[in-house]
Amino acid sequence: MAAFVGVVALIAGGFLFLLFKSPASVPSEMRVTDYAAEMAAGTLQKTSAATAPEPAEKVDLEGEFETFDGKPGHSEANWPNFRGADYSNIVNSAVPLADAWPESGPPQLWEVDLGEGYAGAVVWKGCVYVIDYDPAKEGDALRSFSIDDGKEIWRRFYHAPTKANHGMTRTVPAVNDDYIVSIGPRCHTLCVSRETGDFRWGIDMVADYGTEVPLWYTGQCPLLDGNTVVLAPGGKAFMIGVDCETGEVLWETPNPNGWKMSHSSIIPMTLLGKKTYVYMSVGGVVGVSAEEADRGTLLWETNEWTHSVISPSPIQIDDSRVFLTAGYGAGSMMIQLKEEGGKIVPQPVYQLDKTAFACEQQTPTFYQGHLFSILPKDAAALRGQFVCLDTDGKFVWASGKTNRFGLGPFLLANDRFYLLDDHGELTMCRASLKDYEIMAKAQVLHGHDAWGPMALVDGKLILRDSLKMICLDVSAP
Repeated sequence: MAAFVGVVALIAGGFLFLLFKSPASVPSEMRVTDYAAEMAAGTLQKTSAATAPEPAEKVDLEGEFETFDGKPGHSEANWPNFRGADYSNIVNSAVPLADAWPESGPPQLWEVDLGEGYAGAVVWKGCVYVIDYDPAKEGDALRSFSIDDGKEIWRRFYHAPTKANHGMTRTVPAVNDDYIVSIGPRCHTLCVSRETGDFRWGIDMVADYGTEVPLWYTGQCPLLDGNTVVLAPGGKAFMIGVDCETGEVLWETPNPNGWKMSHSSIIPMTLLGKKTYVYMSVGGVVGVSAEEADRGTLLWETNEWTHSVISPSPIQIDDSRVFLTAGYGAGSMMIQLKEEGGKIVPQPVYQLDKTAFACEQQTPTFYQGHLFSILPKDAAALRGQFVCLDTDGKFVWASGKTNRFGLGPFLLANDRFYLLDDHGELTMCRASLKDYEIMAKAQVLHGHDAWGPMALVDGKLILRDSLKMICLDVSAP
């Protein structure tokens, strides 16, 4: 009888162990994260420098190359990187733009099917480039299309299986006359020759720098400064500069705080008369010298702004002020840089609550001394509305409860905003400092999660939802 009781106790103990034991750890690059659920459960990834990333096996980034029957089109203007030529998300279009649309909306010039994601396009000399994910072959693909008809020109693919987590791709490539650089969902950085797609080099930031893949995969867009690619891997180096021609790492900014990659992107600014790369990491905000004499040198840092999920990028207000914003309860902050004792010191000027001004996914546009953006879903009565704020943090106007845009993108061209809501309805409104004024509306996409950043070149507006990219003619008739 005693033996029988012992066996029963052993079985019961084993059952309880299986029931209550901690789950096996999942490498960061393969995690599928429900942010709200994990926050409630207290299981989000920690931001401590002591948390070592999982080792990763390198991916063959040269991969394979295909050509198709598409030919480069023609474009006078370019859209070379995230938020356009000067990172402002503002276009001064030489091509006049329509003030109204027919009921059917602006004419569609072409459409292309894509793998699930939110990656935006760039345009250079008649070619459209986008980073995509091929679910059948399980890997990333940098693709080139004609801006004239949407026909594919070439594609470079590398095998990097990625589990769907609200889509895969989220980044915008960077391009100049010679090179194009992309970052895939799991931090794989690829550089190829722009015209031919010939492989130049690749960096696996997880394997090479110990980068921890952000919660919903990489959102950081590469920065091309001349022929130097600037990246913020976190891990072993906070920021690095890589030569486009050779792939040689030219400089590295140390990361003593162990700050990590966010979904935000590096933005070049001139602050206090000095060219600076500004980046909002998970841990703090940093300014790194972009001057040739001391490029890569840390100029200033602050941990006054630290949040675990940061998607928007920093916005320059003037020579000394930078505006910071994020979603998930973060709100916003204005910081000002001052020189004290030979050092640059960033100081908070004011903070705004999430219901006053915050941005979950897109980066605000700064225009005529005002900030324009779509407020996040936790902004109470203003959730999803397009709003205008002055630089003192004072609310000017909102689009109203009947005009909500979810997490959709927007851009400004010739004094009018184009806004895309979650479900593909495109709105054109005036860039007014007085009130929200609609000029036109049209349903242009019929999928869901239309979140990818837009691009506008020569009156051609390129936009996407989770599975399709289209090009619209928004020029004046």
